[in-house]
Amino acid sequence: MKDWNNIKTRDSWEIFKIMGEFVEGFETMSRIGPCVSIFGSARTKPENKYYQLAEEVAYLLTKQKFGVITGGGPGIMEAGNKGAKRGGGKSVGLNIVLPFEQEANPYIDSDKIINFDYFFIRKVMFIKYAQGFIVLPGGFGTLDEMFEALTLIQTEKSGKFPVILIGKSFWNGLIDWIKEVLLAEENNISPEDLDLIQIVDTAEEAVKMINDYYKDHHLKPNF
Repeated sequence: MKDWNNIKTRDSWEIFKIMGEFVEGFETMSRIGPCVSIFGSARTKPENKYYQLAEEVAYLLTKQKFGVITGGGPGIMEAGNKGAKRGGGKSVGLNIVLPFEQEANPYIDSDKIINFDYFFIRKVMFIKYAQGFIVLPGGFGTLDEMFEALTLIQTEKSGKFPVILIGKSFWNGLIDWIKEVLLAEENNISPEDLDLIQIVDTAEEAVKMINDYYKDHHLKPNF
């Protein structure tokens, strides 16, 4: 039989580890300045068009004085950091410690890499300090990050910021399902919630949307 008192004690002490990750994240991220978070699959190879798009969008963002935040790993994350490094901009990696798959890529600034044990703390950093989200094709983790951002904007727990999906052929099926099922059939969202998402096909379009948004809005943490 489990010793529930022992489990309760371990859970209580874990609070301090959680606090430590929050403190390190806040202290590091608050010094970096305006950034855009780039999301996508860890499995995307350099020859893939979406890897190349991620690198290009990151490069263009640095030319507009934005830093780039990624999850710090391979694939689309590596491409984002590589583009930021090529553009001479700030290259941030919020790496998650996993028993498989994830190692920090070599394009992150040495003073801007943070390693997390907890996904939920890492997601706070992605959202709190990003002035925009650019989402490229990915799996469960990418969808989780995208929908968390949309939920926080929808519920006004976060300030509004651009959420831009790159790759119409990849994303159109999901957007059609959101329109036809979530909205029309089930009435689970409001029509204006669709306005929270923009879809483009090029890096230039994505960066222009972020620039256009901040002609009328202040750059600041989202909550």
